Formats: sequence, structure tokens, C-alpha cells
Amino acid sequence: MYGPSRFAKRALGAGAALALAFFLCAGGSVKAAEPRMLVPVGHTVGIKLFSRGIVVVKLTDGGTPARECGLRTGDVIVKCGGDAVTSTEQFQSLLQKSGGGTANLQIDRAGDQMTLSVEPSQNDQGVYCIGAWVRDSMAGIGTMTWYDPATGAFGALGHGVTDTDTALLMPFSNGSILPSTVKAVKKGQAGAAGELRGDFDLTGDLGPLYANTGSGIFGRLDSPPEAGPAVPTGAALPGPAVIRANVQGDEVREYGIEILKVASASADGRDLVLSVTDPALLEATGGIVQGMSGSPILQNGRIVGAVTHVLLNDPTKGYGILIENMLEAAGDGAS
Repeated sequence: MYGPSRFAKRALGAGAALALAFFLCAGGSVKAAEPRMLVPVGHTVGIKLFSRGIVVVKLTDGGTPARECGLRTGDVIVKCGGDAVTSTEQFQSLLQKSGGGTANLQIDRAGDQMTLSVEPSQNDQGVYCIGAWVRDSMAGIGTMTWYDPATGAFGALGHGVTDTDTALLMPFSNGSILPSTVKAVKKGQAGAAGELRGDFDLTGDLGPLYANTGSGIFGRLDSPPEAGPAVPTGAALPGPAVIRANVQGDEVREYGIEILKVASASADGRDLVLSVTDPALLEATGGIVQGMSGSPILQNGRIVGAVTHVLLNDPTKGYGILIENMLEAAGDGAS
């Protein structure tokens, strides 16, 4: 059995299921990281991402071949019978090729490699199955945070693309971003995250992705975005700031927020605690909504981070990631 259509479309992030980099030298002096010049974008983009192998998102009930061989939800099937698995359709073909005989599955389980032996069984239509729902791709809407005019690299989301069923980071093979326009907004309210709803063209690639990490997705643009001049990176401080967000059509606007807390040791995209203070954004969205993940945060003329999550019990508040943590996760591709 196989999961949904090839792409599972959704607004990515901003709390879908979530209720100063300074170095102290030996001599005692404090040295700040050299600022980078980045363009703060703030426009939504469509995102399509293909996994490396296929992700097991659900096992059917009963004594199925998948359960009997020890397969688990969250496993990534990377090979079947020695052949690399590249899509759900190709995996199905490999199972048919087995003819019901034993097939060895090479899987990745939380970074550990192992091999399981499965004996597919025929369903009522004569198709060989193992009793697992699997997924090979994701698609949705998020926000581009920054563009580096020196390298052509970009960063978006501020957190990774995760599987909707397992909440695990999708293992990355390849992907790209697409033009997107916001058509409607589902306003957030206590206990129910809001959402940006938009259109994007799956054939209109703007540039390839090269990484899906816990601190954002990263890639290169084929041409620079129309998003204004570059600004230096900087350190976030408690106090007033603005975010750039696209919550209607193609318009990107700046909205006022308050940075309530800075926690530089966070490792999950919750470096900053934010509160939306702008009446226009509160009226339009109720605060932070899904699809706004990646909206750049600017303070004192510098880009200091990006929005990542919403507090489910209070959509006017949420979290953000520090820009230096996003750039570190971007790796050599952004330098």
C-alpha cells in the first residue's frame, strides 16, 4: 500500500503541531563574528523536496509482511533487492519483480543502517504489497529568509521540512523552490494554528535546493530576487524589531514585533521568543501562521534571524532562529 499522491502539499512550519554569537578569547576580550551582507527577502515560495529513499509513514494493522519483518514507522527504505529505491512507484515495481519471494530491504533507522528480509503478499488485485504506507516527496509553502548576492545562495524556513505523519526530518535527495502567491489566510487562534494559502507552479523552478536541515532549507537561485538591497547581519537583542512577510498576493511588508528573549544556546530553532505588535498583521493573520516560517527579522538595520514557530495557545507569540545559526547550517554552499 502506498501513501498519498506524489506530493503532499501544505503550508510549511510556523508551528504546525507545536503547542550573539560572541567568542570569548583567551585574553578575555570579546570578538564579534564578521557581518555578512544578505538581502532580507520575506516572500513566500513554493517548495518541493524529494527524499533519499522512501519514508515509512504508517504500517497497516494486522500480521502484515512489513510488521513481520520488523519494519517501523520512520524507517527510510533506501534499497530493495540490491536496487536503490528512488520513488514509491519504483519501489512498487521492485516488489512486483520479487514475485512474492524474499526481498532484502536496506533501511536507515535514525542513522543506523540495517537489512530486513520481507516476503511480499498479493492483495485482491494480484499486486504484491508489504502493508506499509510510504512517501517519497513533500511540497508546500514557506518563506525565503535571505539571499546572498556574493554566492547566489539562499536560506528559507528557519527549520527543516519534516514528514507530516512522523514529524521526522525528510531525508534529502534533491528539490527546488517555485514562485508562489498568497491567495488567502486562515487566521490563527488559541489552540488552532493559522495558515497562508497560496498557489505555486510545480514546473516553474527558481533554483535548486542543496540541503534540508533542522535550521532551514538552502539552495541557489538562478537569478536574484526583487527584494531590495543587502544589509549586514547582526546580533539580536531584546526590544523592538520588524519582520518582512508576504501575507497577501505578492506584497512584502514590514510588520512590528517585540523580541522578548534571546537564548543563544537553543538547538531547535527557538533562539528567540517573539511577540507580534503590529495591528495590521494581527488583523490579517491573528499573529504568526504556518507559511510565515522563514520571515526575516530585522533590528537596527541588520538581519538578525527568522521566524520559525508559533505558540499554539497564543498565535501572537512565537519563536525565531538566530541568523548565525541559520548561516552555520547552510554550510559551504552559502560561502
